[in-house]
Amino acid sequence: MLAGATVTLLNTGARRLGWYQSLELGTFDSLVRLEPDAGPDPRMLIVGISEADIQTLGRFPISDGAIAKTLTKLQKYQPKVIGLDLYRDLPQAPGHQELLAELKAPNLVAITKLNDSDSGGVPAPPGMPPDRVGFNDFVLDADGVVRRNLLSVAKPDNTAASSFSLQVASLYLKDKVQPTDSRVNPHQINWGKAKFVPLASDSGGYANLDARGYQILLKYRSAVGVARQVSILQVLKGEIDPSWVKDKIVLIGTTAPSTRDVFLTPYSPVKKQNPKMPGVLLHAQMLSQILTAVLQGRSVFWVWPEWAEILWNAAWAVLGGLVAWRIHHPLRAGLVVGAALVGLLGISFLIFTEGGWVPLVSPAVGLVVTGAGLSAYRKLYDAFHDSLTGLPNRDLFVECLGRAIVNTRNHRSSLFAVLFLDLDRFKVINDSLGHLVGDELLMAVVVRLQASVSMADTVARVGGDDFAILVRNVDAQSAVDLADRIHQALIVPFELGGQEVFVTASIGIAVGGEPAIAAREQPEHLLRDAHTAMYRAKALGTGRYQVFNAAMHDLALERLQLETDLRMAVKRREFLLYYQPFVSLASGRIIGFEALVRWQHPQRGLISPVKFIPVAEETGAIVPLGEWVLEEACRQLRLWEGMFDFDRPLIMSVNLSGKQFAQPDLIDRIRAILGTTGLSAQSLKLEITESVVMDDVESAIAVLKEMKALNVKLGIDDFGTGYSSLSYLSRFPTDTLKVDKSFVGLMELESEGENVAIVRTIVALAHALGMDVIAEGVETAAQLARLRAIGCEYGQGYFFAKPLASEAATALMASEPQW
Repeated sequence: MLAGATVTLLNTGARRLGWYQSLELGTFDSLVRLEPDAGPDPRMLIVGISEADIQTLGRFPISDGAIAKTLTKLQKYQPKVIGLDLYRDLPQAPGHQELLAELKAPNLVAITKLNDSDSGGVPAPPGMPPDRVGFNDFVLDADGVVRRNLLSVAKPDNTAASSFSLQVASLYLKDKVQPTDSRVNPHQINWGKAKFVPLASDSGGYANLDARGYQILLKYRSAVGVARQVSILQVLKGEIDPSWVKDKIVLIGTTAPSTRDVFLTPYSPVKKQNPKMPGVLLHAQMLSQILTAVLQGRSVFWVWPEWAEILWNAAWAVLGGLVAWRIHHPLRAGLVVGAALVGLLGISFLIFTEGGWVPLVSPAVGLVVTGAGLSAYRKLYDAFHDSLTGLPNRDLFVECLGRAIVNTRNHRSSLFAVLFLDLDRFKVINDSLGHLVGDELLMAVVVRLQASVSMADTVARVGGDDFAILVRNVDAQSAVDLADRIHQALIVPFELGGQEVFVTASIGIAVGGEPAIAAREQPEHLLRDAHTAMYRAKALGTGRYQVFNAAMHDLALERLQLETDLRMAVKRREFLLYYQPFVSLASGRIIGFEALVRWQHPQRGLISPVKFIPVAEETGAIVPLGEWVLEEACRQLRLWEGMFDFDRPLIMSVNLSGKQFAQPDLIDRIRAILGTTGLSAQSLKLEITESVVMDDVESAIAVLKEMKALNVKLGIDDFGTGYSSLSYLSRFPTDTLKVDKSFVGLMELESEGENVAIVRTIVALAHALGMDVIAEGVETAAQLARLRAIGCEYGQGYFFAKPLASEAATALMASEPQW
């Protein structure tokens, strides 16, 4: 509505300045040409003086005698009115007296020309009474086209002079109805049921109209055949039918194009040979319009008042804006606007055929300009706003943040803060309840965020479930208080899809505007710092906040460098495998090894897996790395099988990460590695943490069964630290449970305490399910004794050996140790 009103205001100004006048007048001409031809008016006959008549009669102007004879011939046929559209102020001998005698007939109207500054006036023939003389009523627009009919003008003596067409029509209708002044509108003439409303200076498509006198729009009846037409020679020779004249209006005038009595009309562009219309035909057009209006009770051409035209233009401007706002696809919007333009043309043409002229160019301009302008605004708006929530996006938020920094520098205003908020476990909600519910949740979160901040603060959506808040005029403690309020606002459960959903958020806070660093602050850096603090809060648990400090940035840089180096390390094969033995607690001998990966960084040396494994998990590098570990471990065990003669086959245990376990071609890869290395499937054990298999139990069981079909052994690592369900555990086709070292480490401190009971229970559970148990983290003889006492089969830990390089592991086996 605002865009439509603005464009309408500009449109009105442009129209008043005349910018559209030539175009509007051109559309008037086009509509005239599009109208169906009404055919000849049966109430009129035109006696034309053609080129052939002039040549036959031998002169121009033709003599008064020839005109007198013509009038005599016509009067015999009893015409109702004769209109002499020929100037006869000066005698054209011979026959001048005969013409004056004929002009005294009461049914004859002569023509005169009013005085003007260019060519002066032309008086009426001598002796003609004023009520049977009318002035030439042609009004030329700025482009020389006749579109208007001048009915009357005021004389210096305050009397009115009537036009030739008006006088002829009045004489024809005098015994039926006469024009009267309107009692309601002093500027309107009522003639029968017809209303003649004069044109104003800004009527219709006009912006600067010379509206002197009483002017109406000219409604053309036909391009050439406005009435039956004969030549003056045909009249003189008696070659016309008397019925063509009896009780009709007969107009006598020049039709020869060589004379100056020809004018441009709306039909001119399509008339290539003779683009101009003779004056007598124009008078016939005007007469036909007046007679039709009066006798059929129809008003002459009407135009809207200015206020109605403004509303008309505004309606189309609003329509253009509505199309652009509701239809985002440019091609569809263009098609709809095109259809609207066709509709505008159709409505305007329908109104035109019914006798009205409404602006066509100005509403079309309003429709297109508003549509194009709003479309451009929408694209600009969409470029800086989130499509779902309508909030500013990252680009606009950074711009707002930049303005806050500049304002702080220039005016030394108070501090501001950036809060970066990420919804915890939003992906779980999105995946379980669907994206529509997820979108609904985001909208509900936005409502609570906006309720928690002030009107001066800026809330933006900068990612899928990430929001940023710019809080002005605050310090660090105020920002922390805001984070607390946000947490409190999110504690209340959301009602989505008929069920309650609980959401928490991790929030990072970065404070800007510190005098010491304000000069070098950048908006992207502040947003990055808040993001870094958010990740630190998320690492500490859900529903927390953290204020950024420089140490976080150093850690983030270190992590980024670690990610970069890790990707290169996978390509360069900078990894090593270490092997930690499994020991049979019954015999005290080695029965297998667990392959543990280490990173030999070229500059930083040996990097602990505690540092790089989580990064590899997040970046996806764990998949190619895990495949390399599996293949290298199988190859090493196959090498040892060739070096030693074991009493029983050794077991190589390899850990599978969650991302590896989710690979759709995991089984094919395992099968291929076993084939390439030549290792027996029964010598390979694959270990998965219980958290991995519990994410999607049914899918995990299906994958485990496929692995088991390869004859590999399966184990659950770190058992007891997760949330396994015993009902699911019984369905897992696993061979081994590995007791976490956190339970084993405390066993020697108690005789029969909680941890001993837990381990004893796990061993009993495993045996009941047909599984073996491996206790990891065995470091003392006391722990070993306790494990043997409760029936644990296998042990692993520093008491036996630390993880060893392949050469050291080979030497250990060669020594045939026994514990």
